Amino acid sequence: MHPEARNLTALAAHLAVEAGAMVRDGRRHGVNDVHTKSTATDMVTEYDRASERLIVDGLLGERPDDGIVGEEGTSRPGTSGVRWLVDPIDGTTNFLYGLPGYSVSIAAATDEGTQAAAVYVPATEELFTATLGAGARLNGQPIHPSTTTEVARALVATGFA
Repeated sequence: MHPEARNLTALAAHLAVEAGAMVRDGRRHGVNDVHTKSTATDMVTEYDRASERLIVDGLLGERPDDGIVGEEGTSRPGTSGVRWLVDPIDGTTNFLYGLPGYSVSIAAATDEGTQAAAVYVPATEELFTATLGAGARLNGQPIHPSTTTEVARALVATGFA
């Protein structure tokens, strides 16, 4: 594992947890500012925008030469070769309706592919991380995909509207 990938994972994890806590606490006070983007079901709230700002500010504070692409409009080219991909609330509809199935998702990629990622689920305080060459973890503990090969015994889920 490349040491930089480990550092990218740590930064993504820290910011995902920080943004997730802010989003969760904000949701408890209610959502007051909701707009639609591309369709009537593609919503953005004040917490989507605040979460993206928190993450972008944190990334730029630590890695000012990196590029950033955020779902809520951040588009910043970089010069380092690292590009961050940010979904400040992945599952805004669930968030808006007070359902627990939303997360904060952050990944770091280079021309060689994804190097690091963190997904924080505020409702359950689960932090999923992955680092190129080092596998995936849930709250710091290694996780692995199922070894089930029989379709009849597999659990399959989709989320298509």
